[in-house]
Amino acid sequence: MGSTVLSLRIDGELLDRLRQHAAKRGMSVQDYVVRTLIRDDFDERFTAAVEETEKFYGDSEETEKFYGDSEEEPGPDGGVRHSLTPPVT
Repeated sequence: MGSTVLSLRIDGELLDRLRQHAAKRGMSVQDYVVRTLIRDDFDERFTAAVEETEKFYGDSEETEKFYGDSEEEPGPDGGVRHSLTPPVT
């Protein structure tokens, strides 16, 4: 994928804050802004995907009615893993 130039006019105080945030992460202002935009875009796409999945499969309350409550199981690393158990028929 190629790149394109985007020119912005922003307030001096905002630019200073962006410089501070970028410096804390050892990044340039350009890289910081691009990563922030990418993260925000991912969040929006993820939210849209979850909403589409809920439309297709129904909301989580319907899923819980079918599968029952989630149960906690120990994971292979000793942590807790959550799983839905199918109903016993």
